[in-house]
Amino acid sequence: MIILGLVFIFQFGISCSCLAINRSKQTDVINASWWVMSNKTRDELERSFDCCGLFNLTTLYQQDYAFCTAICKSRSPTCQMCGEKFLKHSDEALKILGGVGLFFSFTEILGVWLAMRFRNQKDPRANPSAFL
Repeated sequence: MIILGLVFIFQFGISCSCLAINRSKQTDVINASWWVMSNKTRDELERSFDCCGLFNLTTLYQQDYAFCTAICKSRSPTCQMCGEKFLKHSDEALKILGGVGLFFSFTEILGVWLAMRFRNQKDPRANPSAFL
């Protein structure tokens, strides 16, 4: 019962934070992770999402765009920025994860309540003269 209560608190907190994170915080996280990852990983992401560069906010965008190997670059002179695609994808994922987490955290509360309600109930088939 105590462990289930602790799991509820942890899961409820994570679910609420998934639902509460705003677009600017998502942008900060995506921007910070983009510059930490290797060039190989960036190239793979650009090819799989069919986009070039992160955001057009820095001078490094031109450098990212110059080395982009995505298919969209050969089809048209301008490609969609990866940051916008990442934001759209992460926003959907965070909403789904937060909703599912909230649903299961409230079913855990039901489990805690049932455990508290029936923890000291005696077995009707047991011998009444027995000590336990």
